[in-house]
Amino acid sequence: MFRRRVIFGLVACLLAVLIVGQTLSQPAQRGQGGGQGGGQRGGQVGGQRGGAQNSQRPQMQGRQFDPQRMQQMMQQRMQRQVGATDAEWKTIGPGVMKVSEMHGQVTGGGRGGMFGGRRGPTGGPQGAQTQPTELDKATQQLQTMLDNESAKPEDIEKQLTVLRTAREKTKKELVAEQQKLQKQVTVRQKAQLVLMGLLD
Repeated sequence: MFRRRVIFGLVACLLAVLIVGQTLSQPAQRGQGGGQGGGQRGGQVGGQRGGAQNSQRPQMQGRQFDPQRMQQMMQQRMQRQVGATDAEWKTIGPGVMKVSEMHGQVTGGGRGGMFGGRRGPTGGPQGAQTQPTELDKATQQLQTMLDNESAKPEDIEKQLTVLRTAREKTKKELVAEQQKLQKQVTVRQKAQLVLMGLLD
């Protein structure tokens, strides 16, 4: 009788151990599965995010400075200010943009001065790459000379004379372009150009 009780007790203990072991192993398996699933989901999400970032990189690169896009925006803004239709702009647009550029050179000391910095060959209002004008070169040379602390005063004075001569020449060319433009625009457009400072 005593042996049966002992045997029964051992069997009960073994069953209890097995049940407890199975119960403990199930959360661990779930945790591993969750970790694997989470890792996979994390990898997928990370991959998707990485893909999204990679897909955005070309767009960011495409947002870099585009001279043609900038020139187009300038022309559209100028056309709206002048109040010209598309048909009218085809006729007066080139003249307006040329006067605008030359006016900037005269008042700003060249294209470099116009944009607050020194520049080499640059894209003018017409969008194409244009070579520096005589005024651009004179402005650049004077600025380079001023950057040189050891430049002689007489050399600076000589280059300043060159700049003034180039500026006066550009002013005369500007007047001729302004007179030509006034013959192409309407009275309302002419008045608007005067307010913009492009016509006298």
